[in-house]
Amino acid sequence: MADGGARTAGRTRAAAVVVVLAVFMTNLDLWIVNVALPAMAEGFATDGAPASLSALSWVLNGYALTLGALLVVLGRLGDRIGQRPVFLGGVVLFTLASVACAAAPTLPVLVAARVVQAVGAAAQLPTSLALLLIAVPAERRTRATRSWAAVGGLAAAAGPVVGGLLVQVDWRWVFLVNLPIGIATVAAGLVVLPRPAARETGPLPDLWGALLVTVGVAALIGGLVQAPEWGWTSAGTLGLLAVALLAGSWFVVRSARHPSPLLELALLRLPRFGWAASGTFLFGVAFALMLLSNVLWCQQVWHWSALQTGVALVPGPALVPIVTVLTARTVHRLGHGPLVLAGGVLFAAALLYRAAFASITPDYVRDLLPSMVLGGIGVGLTLGTLMAAGVQSLPGTRAATGSALVNSVRQIASALGVAVLVTVLGAYAGSADGFRLSWLIGAGLSLVTAAVGALLTRPLPARATLEAAPA
Repeated sequence: MADGGARTAGRTRAAAVVVVLAVFMTNLDLWIVNVALPAMAEGFATDGAPASLSALSWVLNGYALTLGALLVVLGRLGDRIGQRPVFLGGVVLFTLASVACAAAPTLPVLVAARVVQAVGAAAQLPTSLALLLIAVPAERRTRATRSWAAVGGLAAAAGPVVGGLLVQVDWRWVFLVNLPIGIATVAAGLVVLPRPAARETGPLPDLWGALLVTVGVAALIGGLVQAPEWGWTSAGTLGLLAVALLAGSWFVVRSARHPSPLLELALLRLPRFGWAASGTFLFGVAFALMLLSNVLWCQQVWHWSALQTGVALVPGPALVPIVTVLTARTVHRLGHGPLVLAGGVLFAAALLYRAAFASITPDYVRDLLPSMVLGGIGVGLTLGTLMAAGVQSLPGTRAATGSALVNSVRQIASALGVAVLVTVLGAYAGSADGFRLSWLIGAGLSLVTAAVGALLTRPLPARATLEAAPA
């Protein structure tokens, strides 16, 4: 009996390690690709001219858009055919697409491979937590959930340095690093992962809706990033914005009528969920804008190497998991609203500080470090708290759907944040004034997020109950 218990415990630990490896890999990818972006510009130079930022932005945006559109769909697919095959299939696809990214001969091929990579990530992320909770005993599930969430913070802390080191060799290694992790995850997962039965027999969410939201947001981003070059009143810009408006409107109408919509509009009518989703979107735009702007500032304005940039960025993301852990009891005592309010104000202060004190002469201690510290504390207070506020405001039957929806909103916001930065920098020809304006925009969005935190502190109206959501 003792031997059997030891084997079971060992298998549980091994299953947890497999899930954590996959989650670490997908979270690491975000940070190392951001750091590597300037090196990619040189790698895809044409006639001696580096690839433009507007073209390169699709390396980030193609991934974020696809991930945001498919999280709900592939999460539900895991419920229908089993979490294990969808998870392992996602790891395989992500790993193979990473190799294709590393081997990409042109920028369009790289963007296409990134889209496939995002499909794999969308299969992994919603199924990974489900497998982890199945693998561990009931009394350890709260700790397991916190550990799963902390992996993103660890990847964020390691990502800039890992990315900087790999770019010193070649930017293609930022993708090849996923190969050994992916192979190890699949090999171990085939042996130790549990085999839960499928839990749903209903229809998949609206696949046409997923296509519409992808086309709509992609057209909006395309219009924004090309407007400085094409002109705001050019046929190309206006055409893309018109496509965005048409696809977005069609998506909302389809969501209202479809029996299994990608976006359940009734959920947004729940005040706390609607506020939390709105705050997640606003803060997601500001966060993506901050992250890429700091990378570009360090490498293009200060002319630092990728490794110097990676080390410089560490303090911010390293603080996020620390703040999240230290404030866990505060959330239970005060609620979500005060933390979101404080976090939004601190993140806005971080961006306002940069707008006021940034200098084209490198001065890390006076310029970037205070902003990274303030920003890291702000993210630790805000991002996870908003996501928790949204999910916890829903009935249990909609918790998984709500979680996937909030994560989708965050990914789409990330793509828009990159687009806003590219648009502003393009309008100012990449000057310091363009960076300052982008930081002011991010600060404004963060202050609106703080206002959302104030709304979350208000008592819920008597009729806005959990039962208001569809069953």
